[in-house]
Amino acid sequence: MRLTTKGRFAVTAMIDLALHHGKGPVTLAAISERQKISLSYLEQLFGKLRRRELVESVRGPGGGYRVAKPLAEISVAQIIQAVDEPMDATQCGGLENCQDDHRCMTHELWSNLNRRIQDYLRTVTLANLVEQQQAKNSASAVVCDHRVKREKVSVAA
Repeated sequence: MRLTTKGRFAVTAMIDLALHHGKGPVTLAAISERQKISLSYLEQLFGKLRRRELVESVRGPGGGYRVAKPLAEISVAQIIQAVDEPMDATQCGGLENCQDDHRCMTHELWSNLNRRIQDYLRTVTLANLVEQQQAKNSASAVVCDHRVKREKVSVAA
């Protein structure tokens, strides 16, 4: 199975959007800058995500996008399916015509792999990915030195 750029970018953009959940709408330009994804590509992806009701748009000054559902209710499988990403390891696209219009010897193997991948991606939620990213960000945060600076104090007589 191959996950193309479309699916990877959609998941990445949704994580970015979810990391700003509750802080107001996020512009696609901001996501584009942070994630190094083309703005026009994000516009296409977010159009599809909006149609599947995973995100909602906010118009006007200060507008942008926000997640349309609780983070725990959005699975990676839903995000990938929303952007029309095919997730199929079979050569025939599931049509069972891989070898001279017949089912090939390995069809069942790849079909089972498809099911397992789908099952796994259904269990991973946007909330899980945000928690992982926040934990990663916390672990790599720079520790600040909060020791009191000692200054010379002059005593006036």
